[in-house]
Amino acid sequence: MKELSILFIGDIVGKTGRRMVKTFLPLAKGEYKIDLVIANGENLAGGFGITREKAEEIFNSGVNIITSGNHIWDKKEILNFIENEPRILRPANFPDQVPGRGSTLVNVNSFKVGIINLQGRIFMEPINSPFEIAIREIEKIKKETNIIIVDFHGEATSEKTAMGWFLDGKVSAVIGTHTHVMTADEKILPNGTAYITDVGMTGAKDSVIGIKKELALTRFLKSIPQRLEAENGKGIFSAVVIKIDSLSGKALEIKRIFFEET
Repeated sequence: MKELSILFIGDIVGKTGRRMVKTFLPLAKGEYKIDLVIANGENLAGGFGITREKAEEIFNSGVNIITSGNHIWDKKEILNFIENEPRILRPANFPDQVPGRGSTLVNVNSFKVGIINLQGRIFMEPINSPFEIAIREIEKIKKETNIIIVDFHGEATSEKTAMGWFLDGKVSAVIGTHTHVMTADEKILPNGTAYITDVGMTGAKDSVIGIKKELALTRFLKSIPQRLEAENGKGIFSAVVIKIDSLSGKALEIKRIFFEET
């Protein structure tokens, strides 16, 4: 049985997050013999959005695919290049008219891996149903491979948990992103799908989910709109490693990884 080891890095926030990828990704690759690296990068540029320069920096650090979520359009220059950059995904359940793609296939050694990006609707923008679109994308990818990783970018733990059960046995893994706090509920569901509610954040350790503390506190204490910025300083690196049977596409193991600067 041939196993694939896929590393999924939690939401990379700003300069500190990018530095953490450069620092700790080589260690993770070496220790866990990683075949493919996926990272949520919607907060790459100053904590909000993606620019071409910051995306290239992450690709050069060893990330293969960047997924995203509700902040994908925060830097308007993304509109100029996402259509021609298959390594960057936006949620597949955005309207079909928006640029970019919500899923992709990549060659890993002698195998193909499908990646699907979805966004939740509870406490978020009222876009198309992620459950319906998930099935559409899975049916398309299943013609090529059984190995499918889903980034489900959502606010509500209930919606994420429901998606895990909904896709159990249909995909290799459902990895939650968006809330920037790593949960301790990683598991293999009964039909072979790896699941975690949130993979966490890669960014500044002493922050409010990657954002400067004083700016976040001003917003909470005074209820005054505040331009938020990514925090700098010592950082953390949050990720999971998923081991997958390359023939069946079923997950064999999911393991949390957490590194921090001292």
